[in-house]
Amino acid sequence: MSEDDGRGIRPTRRDYVKYGGAVLGGGLLAGCTGTNEGNETNGTSDGSTTDGSDGTTTETETPTDGSYTVSMSPVGDVEFESVPESVFTRLTHHADMAFALGRGDAVNAMHAPDYYDALWNQFVERLPGVTLDWTGLYSSWEVSKEKLYELDSDVHLADPASVFQLGTWSTADLDEIGENIGPWFGNSFSARHQTPPTDWPGEYEYYGLWEQFERVAQVFRAQDRYDALAEVRDELLATIEADLPPTSERPTAVMIGSSDVEGDIYAYTLSNPGFLTAHTRPLHPVDAFEGAVESGTIVDLETLLEADPDVMLMLGGMLPTTDMGEIRATLESNAVAAEMTAVAAGRVHPQGARYQGPILNLFQLEMTAKQLYPDQFGAWPTYENGPYPEIPQGEQLFDRQRVADIINGDI
Repeated sequence: MSEDDGRGIRPTRRDYVKYGGAVLGGGLLAGCTGTNEGNETNGTSDGSTTDGSDGTTTETETPTDGSYTVSMSPVGDVEFESVPESVFTRLTHHADMAFALGRGDAVNAMHAPDYYDALWNQFVERLPGVTLDWTGLYSSWEVSKEKLYELDSDVHLADPASVFQLGTWSTADLDEIGENIGPWFGNSFSARHQTPPTDWPGEYEYYGLWEQFERVAQVFRAQDRYDALAEVRDELLATIEADLPPTSERPTAVMIGSSDVEGDIYAYTLSNPGFLTAHTRPLHPVDAFEGAVESGTIVDLETLLEADPDVMLMLGGMLPTTDMGEIRATLESNAVAAEMTAVAAGRVHPQGARYQGPILNLFQLEMTAKQLYPDQFGAWPTYENGPYPEIPQGEQLFDRQRVADIINGDI
């Protein structure tokens, strides 16, 4: 596309946001250089990452004009002259990050907004004094340049390499949006350590969920909120790590997703690299498939019975439109499914979302710990539908009021 895309008048560059750092061919910033040359995963030097901060994020403030720089792959160094006020997102891990920093109302776009608004509010119900409304936002999966000009966002919390993968965007298009409207600042291929498009310029680095969240917090000059939430998470992880049973005493588990548990069933692994497992990997679950099934594989009930998990985790089980009681009844009445240990023992439990941000991560760490290890962390209530169940205060693994206060700015 031409620079003005046929509109005749090209908008002027924003005065308050500008790119810094290296430019590839005069176009889009391609990202950070690092120690990952030659790595077959095209990621970090060892192909793995933790979910905590490694201390490499930079935030520099220029004393004379108040500008500051934040760095993250694949965009590299991005310089801001003021804190962004309007926020474009595509995937929910970025939208949840904005929400966690008290900027949920600043989000103007996201993938399937009504669906995820309904899901997120199942959890937000348990945060006193916190509200969230993403209904009616622009559904941004198949994003267009014209719509981005219309939204006029201060920052695009979206991975430009992921947008490039749509096949309808060039790096020149991406650079045009970043230069004329607001910068790109997002990372999505860290979800499963996917390889970016082969013709994407430059290297690509992977981050844990909370590593990425810290960088986003610095974009909004909200390091204090990040630090406070990270402290809550660190305490939660310490509680879990202190009481994890030995491997020999852990149940086998699977995570599945299906709108029809007697039809096509998607199986997901629980410990593979990437932030999609940020709530299961720290619990060190035992894979009922023993590594024989890759994440996203379609399986049938016979395959599940062969694996015979002790615990079955159901993606989408926390949606307001899902009835876990009905799902359990369907499985119990099916001749094949009824033979599974998880079904017979009543250990078929709901899950929320894999593209989680920090707030959902806290809730999902707690719920999954209880679902897998009730003797250590307290039993997960028999859940059929409705909001995240009320857990007695003495059995909560993190402080809801503290999280609510942080979101609302009471650090």
